[in-house]
Amino acid sequence: MRHASVQVRGLMTREELDRYNALMEVGGFLEEQHRHDLAWHVQREVDILILPAIERLKEKGRERDRENLRYMIDNGLLDEDDE
Repeated sequence: MRHASVQVRGLMTREELDRYNALMEVGGFLEEQHRHDLAWHVQREVDILILPAIERLKEKGRERDRENLRYMIDNGLLDEDDE
């Protein structure tokens, strides 16, 4: 089973994280039993589950970029036309 990054897991809601941990446990058990055919379906559910947290991470990055741009403009490091 492929784990989500620490950054993504950090942005999951409690409900999402509980479901993620349960799915990872089930998937790990299936892999130990060499049931990779079934573990694949669990991994697919994990991949779907983490999508909202990935979007939250992307939004944090976009917000950081906007703040950096505002800082640079406010401090004369960049003209508004240079955007």
